Amino acid sequence: MANIKTAVVTAGSRGIGRAVVLKLLQEGMQVITCSRSEIKLQALHLDASEFLTTNQLQSIPADLSGKPGVEKFLNFVHDKTATVDLLVNNAGAFIPGKVSDEPDGALEDMIDINLYSAYRVTRGLLPGMIQRKRGHIFNMCSVASIMPYEHGGSYCVAKYALLGFTRVLREEMKKQGIRVTAVLPGATLSDSWKDVELPEERFMPPEDIASCIYHTFQLSPRTVVEDIVLRPQLGDI
Repeated sequence: MANIKTAVVTAGSRGIGRAVVLKLLQEGMQVITCSRSEIKLQALHLDASEFLTTNQLQSIPADLSGKPGVEKFLNFVHDKTATVDLLVNNAGAFIPGKVSDEPDGALEDMIDINLYSAYRVTRGLLPGMIQRKRGHIFNMCSVASIMPYEHGGSYCVAKYALLGFTRVLREEMKKQGIRVTAVLPGATLSDSWKDVELPEERFMPPEDIASCIYHTFQLSPRTVVEDIVLRPQLGDI
């Protein structure tokens, strides 16, 4: 049991987050996750039950778009483990629109869930990582972090900011023994694209993103992959 590593994955009940949780569980890691939906968390536990060991998956309903939800989740994590080896900041949301005409409050909403959630969860778990001089943090950015598009609006702004946060954190953590990686996926088969009339084959499977994260985590502590950019084989949508 002493060699089992612990991962924290935010928003782990669907899409890329769900794929990451299932991949890490299959590889024998302990996983602590959250979701705004308790029903979706129950479905996650059911899907993972065939390969779970006792208490390998711990979860709690929590909305990370505000401080109370983050504090609730962090208290849950600290209650379950004293050691976090891997953090995947996956919580996020996409609201299409243009800066020129999107509804008032769109920027605040996008910043709250796409940036502040990662910032606050990271700050809550960093002290333990710094004390142990080890850990790996993955922030789920997007190709929208490096390539603005017309209907991206405040989502692009938030994802650009998340990439900036990730790169600043990378510089700060170099001498602390903590690796920091930005994950920038393109169109991935998830709820964000549910209303788009395109064939499934046009999207990347979320399991591919999960595999990249796991195998990057498995590298020697002497090596860090700073950015992972993934796009569908046929290009961006």
